Amino acid sequence: MANNVLNRYLFEDLSVRGELVQLDEAYQQIISSKEYPVALQKLLGELLVSTALLTATLKFEGSITMQLQGDGPVSLAVINGDHDQKLRGVGRFNGEIADDATLHDMIGKGYLVITIDPKKGERYQGVVGLEGDNLAQVLEGYFANSEQLKTRLWIRTGEVEGKPHAAGMLIQVMPDGTGSPDDFEHLEQLTDTIKDEELFTLEANELLYRLYNQEKVRLFEPQPVQFHCGCSRERSGAAIVTVSQDEIYDILAKEGAVSLHCDYCGTTYSFDEPEIKALFIEATSGRDTLH
Repeated sequence: MANNVLNRYLFEDLSVRGELVQLDEAYQQIISSKEYPVALQKLLGELLVSTALLTATLKFEGSITMQLQGDGPVSLAVINGDHDQKLRGVGRFNGEIADDATLHDMIGKGYLVITIDPKKGERYQGVVGLEGDNLAQVLEGYFANSEQLKTRLWIRTGEVEGKPHAAGMLIQVMPDGTGSPDDFEHLEQLTDTIKDEELFTLEANELLYRLYNQEKVRLFEPQPVQFHCGCSRERSGAAIVTVSQDEIYDILAKEGAVSLHCDYCGTTYSFDEPEIKALFIEATSGRDTLH
C-alpha cells in the first residue's frame, strides 16, 4: 500500500500533467494534536491533500500556506507545506459541529487565502471566495481565474482498517497552451471513475493503469510526504527572551513555570525559574558579544 507519498505523471501524447498524493500517518499526526470534530478532521484532510498537490506544482524552493477563515464555528483551518513536502496544520473551532457539516456550515461567510512564499523572489498572496460546494471546486475556480489553467481535483478522506486516510488527484493542462479541451475532458471522465478504496490503497502504477490503460503515462520518481512541525525547546526558549523579563517573571510568580504550547503538534514546553534565568543570562551575554 502506498502511503505518505506524492507521485507526478505526464500523458505522453496529451498536453496534460497529473499528480497523486496518498496520506495516512502524515494526516493522522495532524488530526491527533487536538480533539477535532469529525467534519473538521475531514476538512483538514482535504486541505492537507490540496496543499501537497499545489506545492508539487511549484517550480522553485519555497512554501505554500492554505488558510480557510470565516465567521462560522471553524474560525481557522490552515495547512502549510514546502517543496520538500513537509507539512503541518491546525484548526480552531467553537461549539458543536455536526459530523456531516459542509465546508460552508463550518466556515460560514469566509474565504481561502493562498500564500506562496519562495525562498528567492516575491511573496504572493491570493484571496479566493468560497464558490463551490467543496474545497476541490473552490480550488478549481482559483486555477481557472488566477492561473488560467484548466484543472480538476479529486479529494477524498476516509478510513482503511480503522485508520484515517486522505488522498487526492489533480490533472491540469500544460501551461504551454498546446492542450486540447477534448483531451482534457476525456481524462476527466476517466479519472471520475476512481473509487475511494483504490485511491487509498493502490500503488501509483497500478492505480494509473486502471484509470488510463489506453494512454501512455510517464510516472516520475515518488516524493515522500511527511508531517513536520518545526517546533523545539530551543525555539521556545528563544521566543521567551523576546518578552520583557518583568512580564516573564510575573508569569513565573503566578504559575510557577512559563509554558509554551505548540498548536501544530500538541507539545508543551515548560521552563522553571532556573531555566528562565539561564535563558536571559545567555541572551544577554550573546548581545554583549555582538557589541
